Amino acid sequence: MNKFKLAAVAALLSCAGSAQAADIEFWYGNTGNVETAIKAQCDAFNAAQSEHQVNCVGQGSYEVGMQKAIAAYRAKNHPVLIQFFDAGTLDLMLSDAVVPVQDIMPDVDWDNYIAGARAYYETSDGKLFAQPYNSSTLLFYTNKTELEKAGITETPKTFEDIIAAARTLKEAGHACPFVTDGDTWRVLEQFSARHGLPIASKHNGYDGLDAEYLINTTFAAEHLANLVEWRKEGLVRLAADTKAGNYTAAFNTGECAMMEQSSGSYGAASKAFEGKYELTVDMAPMYEGHERHNTFVGGASIYVMKGHDDAQIEGAKAFLNFLRQPEQQMFFTAATGYVPVTNDVMGAIEKSGEAGAPKYATAAIGIESMNQPGTPDTRGIRLGFYVQFREIFMEETQKAFGDQQTMQVALDNTKRRGDELLRRFEQTYKGKQLP
Repeated sequence: MNKFKLAAVAALLSCAGSAQAADIEFWYGNTGNVETAIKAQCDAFNAAQSEHQVNCVGQGSYEVGMQKAIAAYRAKNHPVLIQFFDAGTLDLMLSDAVVPVQDIMPDVDWDNYIAGARAYYETSDGKLFAQPYNSSTLLFYTNKTELEKAGITETPKTFEDIIAAARTLKEAGHACPFVTDGDTWRVLEQFSARHGLPIASKHNGYDGLDAEYLINTTFAAEHLANLVEWRKEGLVRLAADTKAGNYTAAFNTGECAMMEQSSGSYGAASKAFEGKYELTVDMAPMYEGHERHNTFVGGASIYVMKGHDDAQIEGAKAFLNFLRQPEQQMFFTAATGYVPVTNDVMGAIEKSGEAGAPKYATAAIGIESMNQPGTPDTRGIRLGFYVQFREIFMEETQKAFGDQQTMQVALDNTKRRGDELLRRFEQTYKGKQLP
């Protein structure tokens, strides 16, 4: 669906009757094909109606956007809408800089959001703080063409299967059987979620600010130690081990045969493979003998910032209503690989007659992954200074991959340093009730 069709759809859904027109700003943090899709939606909204004008401003990354939004709020020149990523959820909830979207729009059927998408951004009593937008989850990608060349005819489903396939690929001369970047979101958060493991006590912080990290004592520690050994064996490569120096690019060019990556990477992989390789995508692998649970939602959601007049809030509501429409979610999924966030979209895809089209390949599998049985430890992560924790995790585990320390020492250090962050955050918000 191109920009002009988007505008036509939007025209049917425009919010006629607003009392006042408003110009509003929406800050986002994406680049590449995702930024292109966001700009197309902004243009379509503006072309479809005359009540409001949205100015969509890229910030280059989620982290930069978060820092600039905080500074802008203090200077009282902040945007009406801001896109924040998953790791900043608790920081923003306690910042007093945003108002829960469900308070502003009480008549929306928020229960229509898939459980895996809403759990991360809702309060303890089920109120959505932000509207999920570019939602991703972890998936498993294979270059089916390369696997079949090595005699592997079935897509691996478990880590045991992946390692067996990796050994076969290596014996066939493949230099990069499986690739990852060791990122916190992939190898710790998503791994822990689908295996039903806690990342921290207090159900990952949902039950109180006095949580402590548990990552050095769960099965995730064994998995990370396995990655170290598999890398030494030449079965697993990290980004720095690849010719491209970028693990997604290494997979997309055919250098690597298997990859764990966000659903949001599907669009680029599909385009790169066109006419060269056959691409498969499936739910992220499990270890044998473990029950599968839901994966976390990744990506980001949209918050409404405080300090704006009624007309601007009406403009924000109109834009959020526009983005929530099934047609808009279908466009975004087809353009990027991000997963739809409301339950009615799959029905709309079925009615379109294109349910089997490659552009919707991540929709059903992503929703299925996030809608697996949940536990109190798979709702999400509600831990303060979590952006900084991710940096610590990467710093310590990269030392383990570089043989500067064992993975267990890396995780023990990460737990110690992470707990120090949590105690600082607890002291900062001492006496404040968790939302």
